[in-house]
Amino acid sequence: MAIHDLSAQLWHERELLDLLTFKLEEEQLLLTSGKTRWLSHATREVEQVLERLSAAGLARAVTAAAVAHEWGLPDESTLKDLAAGAPDAPWAELLSAHLKAMTDQTSLIRQLRDANAQFLRAASRSTQETLAETQPGAKTYDSHGRSERLAGARFFDQDL
Repeated sequence: MAIHDLSAQLWHERELLDLLTFKLEEEQLLLTSGKTRWLSHATREVEQVLERLSAAGLARAVTAAAVAHEWGLPDESTLKDLAAGAPDAPWAELLSAHLKAMTDQTSLIRQLRDANAQFLRAASRSTQETLAETQPGAKTYDSHGRSERLAGARFFDQDL
């Protein structure tokens, strides 16, 4: 029966959602600690989990269509539709539990994603401000007509 395959695929997808949550939290820890050296690695790992989730979602859609066909439901039935149209109460409860767990996990992932994006924007803004402050100052002239840099630019006055 395809329902057994679908249940196994849903468990696998939930494990991938847990892994994605972990990777996003790991990324957030790097951002908040200022350890941006490893940020590209963390981001790459998030992308790899997202690719695996995409493949798992496609496999689930195919299997869900087979379950829907077996149960006399439209092939494009959602997980919610399958739970509502399940011929046995245990399958309805199991599919509903999967749906709830995946919905809750997805909500948490959205929150982490949004928080990480906010941290990245703040870090980018801070870097831009720091770079702007270290740029050589404009030149001006003193009372004797000699050229001098404005205050704060002495760091760059050294001959290299």
